[in-house]
Amino acid sequence: MEVSAAVEQAWLAMSWWEVAAVLLGLAYLILAMFEHISCWYAAFFSTAIYTFLFWDVNLLMDSALQIYYMAMALYGWWQWQQPGDGNKTNLAINQWRWKTHCAVIGLIVGLSLASGYLLDKNTQAEWVYLDSFTTWGAVITTYMVTQKVLENWLYWLVIDAIAAYLYFDRGLYLTSLLFYLYLVIVIFGYLQWRKLYRQQKFTTAVAPMAETPGIS
Repeated sequence: MEVSAAVEQAWLAMSWWEVAAVLLGLAYLILAMFEHISCWYAAFFSTAIYTFLFWDVNLLMDSALQIYYMAMALYGWWQWQQPGDGNKTNLAINQWRWKTHCAVIGLIVGLSLASGYLLDKNTQAEWVYLDSFTTWGAVITTYMVTQKVLENWLYWLVIDAIAAYLYFDRGLYLTSLLFYLYLVIVIFGYLQWRKLYRQQKFTTAVAPMAETPGIS
């Protein structure tokens, strides 16, 4: 009952800025799932709002992360802007090797421990190690999205699950709900990109055969 009452109270007191950020965040993820370049517009404005929201609830690493997100939204738009079929782009979905993933995960953990320790000693920030992990994980994973690395969705699955708990704990209930919804969308996003990736591989394999004389 106490949790329910707290959620109801937070809903009534909720800023329209948080509502706007949540809706834009949803728009970004859904548009990205279908490789729509306008996803980066939604990402830019959503993260601009969250920069101030997270600072206000003392999630300093998350607030700093939003500034990076804004820069990556501009880079992602530039990277995807070459027109392909309709509003889609010519940048192909690709995969990283397992060695690359192991190195990246090790880097995320190392940076999380280092920044978590510094925040714990020098600030009043909450959940410093988990906050640092979601921050550094998101830094790497956002770059993976701009490069259309298939496994980015699996990284987001872990990051969003932790972030949902953090935001609930800090009273950002609508944002927490958004991240739980992200978990569902992320699964569909991974399945969608995997389907497209397999289609790309098939098309790439068949195209040279179709161009070879005598093969029909």
